[in-house]
Amino acid sequence: MNSLDQAVADFLSSPRIAVAGVSRDSRQAANAIYRKLKAAGHTVVATNPQATQVEGDPCHPTLRAIPGGVDAVVVATPPRAALEIVMECRDLEIRRVWLHRSFGQGSVSSEAVDFCRSNDIAVIPGACPMMYCPPVDLAHRCMRVCLGWFGRLPKIPG
Repeated sequence: MNSLDQAVADFLSSPRIAVAGVSRDSRQAANAIYRKLKAAGHTVVATNPQATQVEGDPCHPTLRAIPGGVDAVVVATPPRAALEIVMECRDLEIRRVWLHRSFGQGSVSSEAVDFCRSNDIAVIPGACPMMYCPPVDLAHRCMRVCLGWFGRLPKIPG
């Protein structure tokens, strides 16, 4: 198993996962990730400071506001918000972070990646959980293959 596959397996083994950036607009990538993780049987919690409910579920303004906390966080926000979220992860001792990205910039910022790596937070800097969370649909399977062909899957030191 390569380092990325191990990081994904570790992340997806987390009992409670937050998705930061879930929107009131159900067409957003964060919402699709939220629904996919939930459908796959994960306990998933939404965060967005601008919403109190998304996808029919409660939404919390911050990670700190989640009752009982979480073990991992998917960041699906603009990159400028990623650093603040991973800093909150450090403060809450959340040790697994996935910065979502498919073809564009996504949520990845070099500052957030560097912060995670220097604070003992396992970070997946890119790709999408939907490319790995079974069952993987055809579109995400193809996206994973294409990103792999072009060397655009995240590099995990290992």
